[in-house]
Amino acid sequence: MIFDIFKKADPLPMTAAERGLVYAPTEPGKTELREIEKAFARLFSSDDGQKVLAHLQVVTFQRALGPGVGDDQLRYLEGQRAMVATILRLIDRGRKPQ
Repeated sequence: MIFDIFKKADPLPMTAAERGLVYAPTEPGKTELREIEKAFARLFSSDDGQKVLAHLQVVTFQRALGPGVGDDQLRYLEGQRAMVATILRLIDRGRKPQ
């Protein structure tokens, strides 16, 4: 039609990462990993960080599920525990001098 020249061309579709839906960085190098460990140690050394970390430990490590719980719930809780354990490891490594 005559007005087609005013129609904007469709932009290229955005990738999932561009839309903020996926975070898949490349594997960090040793230097970058060391900086991440230090960042975790700094973050959780504050009073607020200590409170948050204590809460995460209570809701994961100090929680027991009953005998009738489903496999999916057990797996979910174990995933939470694994994530908190990873945070604790990163904090510990970040506190050690290199």
